[in-house]
Amino acid sequence: MPANKRVLVTGSSRGIGKAIADRLKEEGYEVVTHAVKSPDADLHFDIANREEAKRVLEEEVEKNGPFFGIVLNAGVNADNAFPAMEDHEWDRVIDTDLDGFYNVLKPLVMPMVSARIRGRIIAISSVSGVVGNRGQVNYSAAKAGMIGAVKALSVELARRGITVNAVAPGVIETEMIDSIIPEAIDEVKKAIPMRRFGKAEEIAATVSFLMSEGAAYITRQVINVNGGMV
Repeated sequence: MPANKRVLVTGSSRGIGKAIADRLKEEGYEVVTHAVKSPDADLHFDIANREEAKRVLEEEVEKNGPFFGIVLNAGVNADNAFPAMEDHEWDRVIDTDLDGFYNVLKPLVMPMVSARIRGRIIAISSVSGVVGNRGQVNYSAAKAGMIGAVKALSVELARRGITVNAVAPGVIETEMIDSIIPEAIDEVKKAIPMRRFGKAEEIAATVSFLMSEGAAYITRQVINVNGGMV
């Protein structure tokens, strides 16, 4: 366990983000939670709002020092067939899921580097960003862009001892699968070799390992957690 145990988990009020935050807390990390509105979160800002994110995060670092770990989990989806996709559906997903990567990390990376913290950056991508998914051209583009950013940033930070990796979940039992119509559930499961949806705790376990000292030599990787879909 590093001396500096502070970890930021964005979008940690529910679902995968909450499971990650809970797991890291159990393991002794000082977890700083984030949400846009949830009163239980430590930090409140919209990751799509660059100025707001910059202000809140710079104030946090000024007050409490740089983070050891950053988990970029917050995101949205707005699924639609591409010919029917509205401009706002494209913009909202790109602005949040991809621009949010920049908006959160930009105020946090240099403090980490300056403090010589051999830290961890973990981005939660998606199987959609690895192989693409019908009805998710916007989401797939954003999550694939995140993977490209992870691979490039990992090269820049490797000499600093900071690892940068992505975790790409498959279909996970969270509120995001509520949009699947009941009749289609079995068909979706048939596309998964393990024939079941994943659990948020399984994503949290993967993040926990990447945060550990045992993962200090793992960087520039995409860890697929999807029951064999890829």
